[in-house]
Formats: sequence, structure tokens, C-alpha cells
Amino acid sequence: MKNTIFLVILVILLAACTPKPKQTLVEISTPYGNIVVKLYDSTAKHKANFIKLAEKGYFNGTLFHRVIKNFMIQGGDPSSKNAIPGQLLGDGDTTYTIPFEYVASYLHKRGAFAAAREGDDVNPLKASSASQFYIVQGKVFTNDELDAVELKVERRTKQYIMMDLLKKEGKEDELKAFTQMADKRDTANIRLMINKYRNAVDAQYMRTKPFKLTAEQRRVYTTIRGTPHLDGAYTVFGEVVSGMEIVDQIAVVETDSNDRPIQDIRLKIKIVNDK
Repeated sequence: MKNTIFLVILVILLAACTPKPKQTLVEISTPYGNIVVKLYDSTAKHKANFIKLAEKGYFNGTLFHRVIKNFMIQGGDPSSKNAIPGQLLGDGDTTYTIPFEYVASYLHKRGAFAAAREGDDVNPLKASSASQFYIVQGKVFTNDELDAVELKVERRTKQYIMMDLLKKEGKEDELKAFTQMADKRDTANIRLMINKYRNAVDAQYMRTKPFKLTAEQRRVYTTIRGTPHLDGAYTVFGEVVSGMEIVDQIAVVETDSNDRPIQDIRLKIKIVNDK
């Protein structure tokens, strides 16, 4: 009995003395206050790249250049450092991208920290911008709204499949017409065009693992808030651990027609390692 008690005490002492794994924290300073983000180890390429840029001071002086209430706030465009008022931003970047790092459990819940990227039509491998990032504010969804999200993602995916199909078959006139329909969001004619190639489009769509929200995703998005339509399409590589109230303040500032804040929100980023 004494030996058993001794072993239990020894296990407790060892557990207490074992150091917790260190976390890599990012401090984003803004005029509204500080946001602290924890970077995930499982998305190692994104983590290493962000640390490298932050330690070089790459982000200092850039803006939160795109802000949409109940959606997200976006920053990291190097061209925003010296941007004049009203200038369209969002195209600035480094000279390289980061490969897509998908971890199914990293959802676009409230506070998710993720990499921006170009669309599937020019970036089918979902490679991330090396510098531009966004923080999710999101909203609470009903299950009916989540059903609509699934349908919207399916339609969008089929549009990209259709464009790729027309490109591969050399049907330039139809591709140009279809692209114009997509730009105008002409859903009626988009549907007619896809129906013309329905068998080929549906066959390819079934090979892409159709977008369906899991029970856990539905639980998160009906309670915590988030942006479910981005899951599986963008790399989430961290989450806010303090300062979400700052994100909420930034998310409601006045913006222009391009979602750029009227008053510049300049930021500064540094790495703060756990002790």
C-alpha cells in the first residue's frame, strides 16, 4: 500500500514538473489595442513563413485593408504601407506562395487566423499568399442557412470545374461567355451552360469530395460564429487567444465601396514566445 501511495505521489510530482509545450504567439498592435494569436504547429510551413516575415518587420506599417462586418478583417498587403486614401488594395504580396496545408479540425470559427489567396480559377491548388492574412469574426448560422452554404459551395465548385473543362477542350468562345456570366453572377445562364455539360461536370464534382458540413462544424457555426463556406478552401494556421473585442471594433468601422476602412488602421506585428 505504501509503495502504491509513493508511486501516485511520484507521478503527480513528475506531471507538475514537466514543462508545458511552448506556444508561438503573435502580437498584432493596432490603434484600437492588441490582438494576440497562437500559431499552430501542424501548419508548419505557414507558421515558419509568418515568423520569418514578422521578425524582419515585414508587416509593420501595413493596414487592415479589407474589413467586412460579420465576416473577417484582412491585412498583410505590403503595398498598403504607402497607399494613398481610396487606393484599391489587396494585390500586394511577396514573390512566392505557401502550399495549402489543410487540417480538417481547424475550422473557420470566430477568431480563426488564416491565409488569404487567389481564387480557384487561377489557383486550383489553393496555394496561400505568403503575407496576406485574415481574422474571422463571422456570424451565427441556422441549420437552414448552413444547408444553403453547402449548396452555394457546390455551385461555385461546379463553376470552376466548368471553366477548366472548357479550357481543356479549347472552347474559347464558350469559356469567355461563361466567365462573363460568372462575373455578372448570371445564375440562370450559368445553370443552362452547366446543364449542357452536366454529365462531365457532375462526374468531376463527385471526384472532388463534395462539400458537406460535419456535425461538429454545424455545432460550431450554430453556436460560436464563423464563416463555414471557407472550410477546406483556405489554410487556417492559428487562432486569436486574446483581443477578439479589438477584432469586433475593427470589423464595424466605416469602409468605402472596396471594403477598405475610411480611416487607416495601421498595424505592427511581433512574435511573443510563451515562457
